[in-house]
Amino acid sequence: MYQWRTKQMTKFLFLSFLILISFSLSAQNCGQKNNSNKNCKGGKGNCVQAIDTIKYDLSSIERDGLIYMRLEEKLARDVYLTLGKTYKQKMFVKIPESEQRHMDAVKALLDKYGIADPVTEDEIGSFTNADFKKLYDDLIEKGQTSFKDAMLVGKEIEEMDIKDLDERIEQTNNPDIKSVYENLKRGSENHLRAFTRHL
Repeated sequence: MYQWRTKQMTKFLFLSFLILISFSLSAQNCGQKNNSNKNCKGGKGNCVQAIDTIKYDLSSIERDGLIYMRLEEKLARDVYLTLGKTYKQKMFVKIPESEQRHMDAVKALLDKYGIADPVTEDEIGSFTNADFKKLYDDLIEKGQTSFKDAMLVGKEIEEMDIKDLDERIEQTNNPDIKSVYENLKRGSENHLRAFTRHL
């Protein structure tokens, strides 16, 4: 009888241990998911963490939107890096780093849904899309005129980015795309404030 009770108690303790471990892992995963948006808030941290593992159906508009935003984030990064060679302000180091994280987040979505990356050569000022290439050239020409003009260029880019992100957010019900876009928008709003402070 004693041995039987001992075995039953051992089984009970073992099952209790498994249940405890299960709850601990669930709580940990939940915390990580909640922290993903926090880590990327304002364009800081790893924005890729906002992407979950579930594959949702995408419309052609959503696919085109991801391609477009990948290019637009590259445009912002490339313009700021180029202007940073002329103007040595810290913002032309920090903001391009943020834009790179934005690029990485959109690239992760492209990879997740098997969409070809429009950035085939990740060189500064290199665009396969003629419209983005022309826009890059025009913005650089304008921004190199004076520091104030560089700030106006930054303001123009971030206002354009916010407008486009607002449109893309309205066009999707996909939770991971929406989450990434909202994080990118917060980053652009921070960048916009940084540029307007100098005007």
